[in-house]
Amino acid sequence: MSVRALIPPAALGLLLLSALVWHLGTGAHSVPPGAVVTALLGGGDSYDAAVIAEIRLPRALGAMLAGAALSAAGALMQGATRNPLAEPGLFGLLAGAALAVVAGQSVFGLTAPPLLPVLAAVGALAGALMVWGVTAAAGGGTGMLTPVLAGAAVTAFLAALTTLLNLIDERSFEDLRVWLSGSLAGLRLPVVTLVAPWALAGLAAALVLAPKLTVLSLGDEAAHALGVAVGRIRALTLIAVVVLTASAVALAGPLAFVGLTVPHAARLIFGTGYARLVPASIALGAVYLLAADTAGRTVIAPAEVSTGILTALVGAPVFVLLLRVRA
Repeated sequence: MSVRALIPPAALGLLLLSALVWHLGTGAHSVPPGAVVTALLGGGDSYDAAVIAEIRLPRALGAMLAGAALSAAGALMQGATRNPLAEPGLFGLLAGAALAVVAGQSVFGLTAPPLLPVLAAVGALAGALMVWGVTAAAGGGTGMLTPVLAGAAVTAFLAALTTLLNLIDERSFEDLRVWLSGSLAGLRLPVVTLVAPWALAGLAAALVLAPKLTVLSLGDEAAHALGVAVGRIRALTLIAVVVLTASAVALAGPLAFVGLTVPHAARLIFGTGYARLVPASIALGAVYLLAADTAGRTVIAPAEVSTGILTALVGAPVFVLLLRVRA
């Protein structure tokens, strides 16, 4: 492999490390970059090390995993559906996952942390199937805008159910209010270690599926001619997307537009081949959410802006721009 081919991965690695050090060092108690690195290596001032290890590192790991998972999910969905507007938030998966978590806790009393990713996965799958059903009923399964409109309708319906459950159970609303806005506040290491295997399994599946999605982008007939089992690849992609979305929701709540914004940014830099696009989206997604979470903690300090609010503020104009370009 040439040195030139290694430059983009090396640049992404350096960018990710810089974002991590920035995230860990920023807060009410600032820690210089050198002290952050020393703390990560197990040395340095005991107070700095405690702040980083017990409070900031779990949040940073959660941001990296959630950003990577949602970005990979968006790239997979765009490749499998050949729809540049596909992403978990617009296609009902985030709303379905959030509703399942709220219903599980407020209606069925399922509050054990190990159940959180399971509930989110069931809800994400239900949301995806609802959008697919509405799209099929509308007779526009291959169009670009019909699935988006179906996703908007299903998302609004599921969000209304979530609001209704919160109104019925005020205690649940208080417990989940910040989480539902898309937030990493209060995330602790036991939850991260619980969800991490799900996220890593989904990311591994995304990397394996990525080359097949490049072939799918040529069209179903061409993919069949090249020996790709189109139906099987799409089914496996759906499973991977559900696992990735569930992992992200379990860590940070429903974060809108991450799966739309990051893959398109990666596409501008690394091109349209999914063998490069998916890994790049994973790395850039981790960087993006680290940066968004850091900004959320500092933009109006000492108050905090939920990370999901910032991702929506960035992602909504990107969505409108893509609509204008593709219309």
